[in-house]
Amino acid sequence: MNNIINKISNLEAETIENIKNSKASNTLRAYKSDFKDFEKFCNEFNFKSIPANPKTISLYITHMSKDSKFSTIKRRLASIKVFHNMSGNYIDLKNPIINQNLISIKRKIGTFQKAKKPVTLNELKLIVSRIHKEKNKKDMLRNKALILVGFSGAFRRSELVSILIEDIDFVNEGVKIFVKKSKTDQSGEGLIKAIPYFKNNEYCPVISLRNWMDYLKIYQPDNKLIFKMSDKNVALIVKKYIHETGLDATKYAGHSLRSGFATSTAESGAEERQIMAMTGHKSTQMVRRYIQESNLFKNNALNKVEF
Repeated sequence: MNNIINKISNLEAETIENIKNSKASNTLRAYKSDFKDFEKFCNEFNFKSIPANPKTISLYITHMSKDSKFSTIKRRLASIKVFHNMSGNYIDLKNPIINQNLISIKRKIGTFQKAKKPVTLNELKLIVSRIHKEKNKKDMLRNKALILVGFSGAFRRSELVSILIEDIDFVNEGVKIFVKKSKTDQSGEGLIKAIPYFKNNEYCPVISLRNWMDYLKIYQPDNKLIFKMSDKNVALIVKKYIHETGLDATKYAGHSLRSGFATSTAESGAEERQIMAMTGHKSTQMVRRYIQESNLFKNNALNKVEF
């Protein structure tokens, strides 16, 4: 009997470990951070965090609604569910005491999110001009490749800093970059992003990437990563050059390169599926948001009015 109990216990432990490993490390860190806030709330009022009572969760989201965005509340709920799953517990977020409260909060505070601004084509050119003024050759070559490849490939920060030398394949048409795993590809099927040569060499991501890789071969031949930095550094580099162009850096982030690709290509007439093929989005919701934003002035009813 003890042998059977031990076997079941081992299977349960392995199952929980598999559930943990189903999440990317960055995602898991974000879930942990969110769940700590829930634990703090539970400790303050002497509630049990796992397994949590639905009433406790409902009280928590009411507490959060005082000073949190609706998107934050939804994310924290997802984190609570994930941590219950990982501990072998089940929590039903559709329970009326949670769900009906959530619907009411949604009506009260709204769901609109003011996103960081996308980098436009004109802003991209200004950034490249600033990069050309770098005195350090290494910084100039690396940052130019980082910015242009990040924009042209619609890369997430985490994807950019994970690119290996072996993931790069230069072809006659441009460059193919293999993305092993991304936020929307947790199973690791991978995605190939194809970036063509640009007519203007000054802003060509393919040429910039080749120049940076040539530098690495000579001065840092042991490098396996194309951009050896943290994903936070990508955001800092974007903000640095945005600031140097005279724009408000607080309105931009590392994601501004990716959103800049989507809005700029949509504005130029690229189809939804073409944009999604590069961004890797699985649903059309976010891509349509980019397209809608790019058309705010193009399809504006006031364009028909003459004064």
